[in-house]
Amino acid sequence: QVRLVESGGGSVQAGGSLKLSCTASELLDDRYCLGWFRQRPREAREGVVVLRSGSSQILYADPVKGRFTLFQDIPKNTMYLQLNSLKPEDSAMYYCAAFSREYDRPCASDDGIRQLSTDFPSRGQGTQVTVSS
Repeated sequence: QVRLVESGGGSVQAGGSLKLSCTASELLDDRYCLGWFRQRPREAREGVVVLRSGSSQILYADPVKGRFTLFQDIPKNTMYLQLNSLKPEDSAMYYCAAFSREYDRPCASDDGIRQLSTDFPSRGQGTQVTVSS
């Protein structure tokens, strides 16, 4: 199973920015859906963003659209999540995740972003984001 390691979390004030990184132990090619989900204490996991590796088709959850940006550095087996205009409600543990999916099933879909939040994908240990008002 692929190993994922996140970094880049921290504490910022509302309106601030953070850049999260996720490095995989192996190349995640276009067989894989990649993305991030987050979880606040005592709440369910929430899919944040998903794409098929190498694709420009990206689906963002409504609460983060226009503020968060996902991009990849494929040769480095790394993806990044740029978090801008942070709000206190963005405070959560952020996890990157990866799972394989058939080519005829899109990753950038409601189903794909839901799948991120299940126990099926490989995921990292998480990185904490705390936004103060």
